[in-house]
Amino acid sequence: MQKLIQWVDDRLPVVDAFEKHMSKYYAPKNFNVWYFFGSLSLVVLVNQLLTGIWLTMSYNPTAEGAFASVEYIMRDVEFGWLIRLMHSTGASAFFVVVYLHMFRGLMYGSYKKPRELVWIFGMTIYLCLMAEAFLGYLLPWGQMSYWGAQVIVSLFGAIPYVGEDLAQWIRGDYLISGITLNRFFALHVIALPIVLLGLVVLHILALHEVGSNNPDGVEIKKNKDENGIPKDGIPFHPYYTVHDIVALVVFLFVFCVVVFYFPEMNGYFLEKPNFEPANPLKTPEHIAPVWYFTPFYAMLRAITYPLFGVDAKFWGVVVMGAAIAILFVLPWLDRSPVKSIRYKGVMSKVALLIFAVSFVILGVCGALPANEQPSWMAPLFTGLYFAYFLLMPWYTRAEKTKPVPERVTH
Repeated sequence: MQKLIQWVDDRLPVVDAFEKHMSKYYAPKNFNVWYFFGSLSLVVLVNQLLTGIWLTMSYNPTAEGAFASVEYIMRDVEFGWLIRLMHSTGASAFFVVVYLHMFRGLMYGSYKKPRELVWIFGMTIYLCLMAEAFLGYLLPWGQMSYWGAQVIVSLFGAIPYVGEDLAQWIRGDYLISGITLNRFFALHVIALPIVLLGLVVLHILALHEVGSNNPDGVEIKKNKDENGIPKDGIPFHPYYTVHDIVALVVFLFVFCVVVFYFPEMNGYFLEKPNFEPANPLKTPEHIAPVWYFTPFYAMLRAITYPLFGVDAKFWGVVVMGAAIAILFVLPWLDRSPVKSIRYKGVMSKVALLIFAVSFVILGVCGALPANEQPSWMAPLFTGLYFAYFLLMPWYTRAEKTKPVPERVTH
């Protein structure tokens, strides 16, 4: 066996890669519960890929057969109901762990030097994930899938001069139709997963090149022993691989409870109109995206007045796009001399709290009909969302910070 491993390693450095990224990759020894969500997002990605492969074996990507094939999977394919619910619940679970993973990055400054590229790859993964979720949302070919896709694609029509042509090019038709379903299916199961996997690999490689951040924001590579090993680091394997099993067990327990008992989550994971076949002649009473898109949908609806002679819908699209684009420049907005929220001043802590509350409230606003909420709510919290970023160069430079320890704390 040793000879076989050596033979393979001489031609493909498997052992060297394992040592570099696992057994001899030293991670800070003060990781807390917030550091579980990176590995959990990888677990959910694997779940989505495997269940997606099984679903495509029985799915029919045509306007005439898509809805019926989903019903066939749920009713007649052996354990098809389980695979489909694991995939639909997995989509929501993916965004839960990714949002918590991103929030941890905001708390502990994981976007600051030297991890700017790690953050940019992560935000690109998030953008790709949103596109993947949107494309997959059409595939069940239910009422909400059809009309939700109709609303989102029509937003591109708000772009001056080229909007209508662009929307028609995306749909492949004048309205959402079978050709739209077919191209969305191809992108959802082939193109974007390949891009997503490549970005995940780049994200991990970039992370392991500069080293992991920690709750103190202390660079463990600055304190090494005579053998060149970080004094405040421990090998990722076996310590953190075993450590993450605890989180994995808890996650799988919650995941299975949702899959077996609350797969629809009262319409937030699987909307009630989606149990009806798509009907271009019948519009649902209330069209809303899935919960993980609702904060940005609320920002889109927050702009109700035209500006500079341009339609309000266009400015809504601009605001929605800017809400995602501004995340990419975050490493250059934070001027604080420290990374972690533990050592930042009061203004940074209050700003992060207001940002998190604003994002949650925007999610609620986006899920509710426009006539069931105060007209000032979405614009106010949209402003607070952007204020967190736009004012960051000022309050991070002006506030008084605490001294950062030389070594990590427990």
